Amino acid sequence: MDTLQLNFLPILVIGFAASLSLTPISRSIALRIGFVDKPAARKLHNEATPLLGGLAIYIAMAVALIVFSPPQHVREFAALLSGAALLAFVGALDDKYNLSVRIRLVAMTIASLVVIAAGIHVQLFGTLWLDVPITVIWILAVTNAVNFNDNMDGLAAGLTGIAAGFFMAIAITQELSLVSALAAALLGSAVGFLIYNFNPARMFMGDMGSLVLGFTLAALGIKLEFGAQPLGVTWMVPLLVLALPLSDIVLVIATRFFEGRPLTQGGKDHMSHRIMSLGLSQRKTIFVLYAFCFIFGLLAVVVSLADAPVAWAVGVLSLVAIAIWMGFMVLIWQRARQSR
Repeated sequence: MDTLQLNFLPILVIGFAASLSLTPISRSIALRIGFVDKPAARKLHNEATPLLGGLAIYIAMAVALIVFSPPQHVREFAALLSGAALLAFVGALDDKYNLSVRIRLVAMTIASLVVIAAGIHVQLFGTLWLDVPITVIWILAVTNAVNFNDNMDGLAAGLTGIAAGFFMAIAITQELSLVSALAAALLGSAVGFLIYNFNPARMFMGDMGSLVLGFTLAALGIKLEFGAQPLGVTWMVPLLVLALPLSDIVLVIATRFFEGRPLTQGGKDHMSHRIMSLGLSQRKTIFVLYAFCFIFGLLAVVVSLADAPVAWAVGVLSLVAIAIWMGFMVLIWQRARQSR
């Protein structure tokens, strides 16, 4: 525990301080070069808001890891930062030029292969022919899920901070130095940016930031290991920590599929929009979603620490609760459509 404390505390502090310091600089650069997100029908903001917040997030996380990361994890962190750099670059281009979905997916796949080459991949079947495709699918799913949730002030940064905090706490109990260090860097950089991104936001992260956050969370889920727990219980933990973004992307894709709309077409059909349609303000909606993340993060901690039978029971009940929550979201969406 003492070694882990020496590892993650400085990383957390540096990540937060660097992000807090770099965000206003990124904002000034964005305003100077006209890198802003303009209002649109499917968006909630009414004024042009500077982008490039992802630049501050990435640099802060990279600095924290480079300066204080444990030497034994240099190879994995180098791969993670390289993959994240690629996604930050492609995300910035997408923010500016609205790239095609194919280009973004190719970039995410390449970034996935970079971390897989460094040994970061799932180990479900013990053969790369099966584990590598599953790893790529997992990384694409989580990365896009966080990107989908960057639809309201403070949502993507806040849910990332909460998820990273639970990943860090669980990693400390399991003495996983890589996960605790990476989660600390992600937590610090996300919360430092959140101070400028909370409603009313003074700056947006854009795809440049959301792709980096999702990619890093996906890697944390892969590296979270439990020596004493069955494999099925082990994988319940990251699924519960990331329950909000994953359930949101499933809900949105299903809605657009059944309504015959393109899956890549933006719209106000996310959980955040559905909750706000009940009459809540943006801030109250964000706090509801934060509470959702926090509750399922606590359940993930219980599953990680409990004996296998209790862990299975809590995990299954949690999945049932998520299904009920998603059903509630569907009813809200139908009500909102009928009102319109």
